[in-house]
Amino acid sequence: MTAQTFTDTERRMTLVGLMIVFLLSALDQTVVSTAMPRIIAELNGLTLYAWVTTAYLLTSTVMVPIWGKLGDIYGRKPVLLAGIAIFLAGSWLSGLSGEFGTVLGMSGMVQLIVFRALQGIGGGALFTTAFAIIADLYPPRERGKFAGIFGSVFGLASVLGPLIGGYFTDHGTVLLGGHVIAGWRWVFYVNLPLSLLSLFMILVKMPPLEHRRTGAVDYVGAILLVAAFVPLLLALSQGGHDFAWSSPQSLGLFAFSAVALALFLYAQTKVSNPLVPLRLFRNTVFATSNLAGFLISMAFLGVVTYLPLYMQLGLGVNATTSGLAILPLMGGLIVASTAAGQVVSKTGRYKPLMIGGAVLLLVGIGLLTRVTVHTSLPDLCWRMAIVGLGLGPGQSMFNIATQNAVEVRDIGVATSSNQFFRQIGSTIGVALFGALLTHRLADEGQGFDLGSLQGLALKATAPIGAGGAARQADAGLAQALTHAITGVFAAGLLVIALGLVVIFLIPELPLRGRQPGPEPVLEKEPV
Repeated sequence: MTAQTFTDTERRMTLVGLMIVFLLSALDQTVVSTAMPRIIAELNGLTLYAWVTTAYLLTSTVMVPIWGKLGDIYGRKPVLLAGIAIFLAGSWLSGLSGEFGTVLGMSGMVQLIVFRALQGIGGGALFTTAFAIIADLYPPRERGKFAGIFGSVFGLASVLGPLIGGYFTDHGTVLLGGHVIAGWRWVFYVNLPLSLLSLFMILVKMPPLEHRRTGAVDYVGAILLVAAFVPLLLALSQGGHDFAWSSPQSLGLFAFSAVALALFLYAQTKVSNPLVPLRLFRNTVFATSNLAGFLISMAFLGVVTYLPLYMQLGLGVNATTSGLAILPLMGGLIVASTAAGQVVSKTGRYKPLMIGGAVLLLVGIGLLTRVTVHTSLPDLCWRMAIVGLGLGPGQSMFNIATQNAVEVRDIGVATSSNQFFRQIGSTIGVALFGALLTHRLADEGQGFDLGSLQGLALKATAPIGAGGAARQADAGLAQALTHAITGVFAAGLLVIALGLVVIFLIPELPLRGRQPGPEPVLEKEPV
């Protein structure tokens, strides 16, 4: 553990810089959602809908433990700067997707998926490094209030993101030099000024943070991790649509994924600097917190990703209106996250907040399973507000519990592991629930298919005209889509219920304060 100390001014300026970084990363996860129906319509990519989100989540997830380990070895600042630079490049290229037609045999939608994957490589450094730096600067007892603040930043981004995405999609199309730039492209370009500002703040204002340990990055483990999850996500997203779940293709992908995962776990026991130290799983708080975070994130993003699709193609509202309708969800998240952070700092207790948040989330998602094509926007909004209140505590509580339960020398890898499992959950949730959506739509038995839904998407998201007119033109298809999406919500309900059970199993340890004290005791590895 380093003996480096920081002045109050250094801490404050570092926090400001980190909040910009956090805003940048959080904004990218929310700004795309309301633009997606229009993107899939213009790039003819409905069958690849989930992969725009999945590609980003997959690369950022795989990179989280790598960035965490690099931060432990080389220091947080250079890792954060590298992540911002890569994120900036990926944002710019994502905005150019399909602008010049097919490139290197890749359609516009495939280009977007590839560049989103590049964006995710950089994005993986933003969240995990920001939380690790907070852990470097403040003891666990004081992290609660800052975790609440950062949860509010995430909530702010979640409020602004859908609004920005919807506004640019509906009104952002411009003519420059005789060339039409579609409005949805600004959803990605908006990241550029924020990326440059965050680069400046980190370079100029953040003090150098000493590294904590030496060693090499486990690149073999990283390759095996990719080999384990890419086939899994392919099987989850394409199974039941392009080929049956029980087909040789699906079974082969699942088997390959299982073998690669087994090899990854074996490799982690043989290297000196593993990506995910398996010894940490002997710590009950670490193991149960990560499992609960995995399940809650899986259900949350798997459900929320498809809310704009329901609102635009099921209820017939435009992108801007669907962005406004997300406000109650994000407002609830801001309120609950901020309040939870303050309560933890005052009481030193986090488990009651975890339980209360999961119960509210369960109630909120349960209410969403009851929506129909006749549900009004106000009726939908109050249901989403309950979902937001339930999500708030989870934005920081799992991370605080994990950091508090490990030795100080493991804070970097523990933080990255927590983020890793939450993002793996999100990635699997989007892919699995996307497959469930298309499967249920195909099983409606009324001749509906993805081609007819693609046509509805193009009409319903047109810049001029009302989505409601499109819904009236094919009300049966909108009904089928709504029925399919409520099935996705029901699946999310089951996952959250399982997550709540796991939360009850998390031991609650006293949060360490600023005064030095004994480290949490971890069981020693056998020699």
